[in-house]
Amino acid sequence: MPRATRVLRAAERRDTSAVDTLILPHAQRQAQKGFLFGVKGTCVEIDFAEPVRLRTDDALVLDDGGLVEIVAEPEPLIEARAADLPALARLAWHLGDRHVLVQVLERRLRLKPDPAIETLLQSLGAKVVAIDAPFEPEGGAYDAAVGDHGHDHHHRDHGHDHHDHGHAHGHDHGHDHDHHDHDNHKHDHKHD
Repeated sequence: MPRATRVLRAAERRDTSAVDTLILPHAQRQAQKGFLFGVKGTCVEIDFAEPVRLRTDDALVLDDGGLVEIVAEPEPLIEARAADLPALARLAWHLGDRHVLVQVLERRLRLKPDPAIETLLQSLGAKVVAIDAPFEPEGGAYDAAVGDHGHDHHHRDHGHDHHDHGHAHGHDHGHDHDHHDHDNHKHDHKHD
């Protein structure tokens, strides 16, 4: 079976011919190890030292020199539109503050469905619609090699009460529980 030895980015591709195509949702395009099957049935082994982020038109270079192209598979998303660019920037800021993966398009943002985030966006004046589309979110400060840096963002309520120390966290970083109570979690700060 062919083994992928490296990723050839879309901008670096000169040869557009490929032996097969992998049509993958966002989660499977955050690859490090495993086996993927192309549309023509080619089984490709992925075994990279570090996770890689694959985007549409990237290609995996196989050990025999062949290329397998990458295509983002449409998946359920929500799209948020705003009245103007400052309002769209405000939406993007709120999503970034919550570490939500976002694809930025002209005059709209795409993200994975999440009822709490949808409610937030609507409260900020966004028009939110459900769509099926390829998801190619932005990298960011936490994007060394992989998009979401291993964080599990389910936006479950886990009871953080930060008692006036300036911010709330409405997200979960891979915890296996839905609720943990921080009501007695006081922060006494003295400023002289």
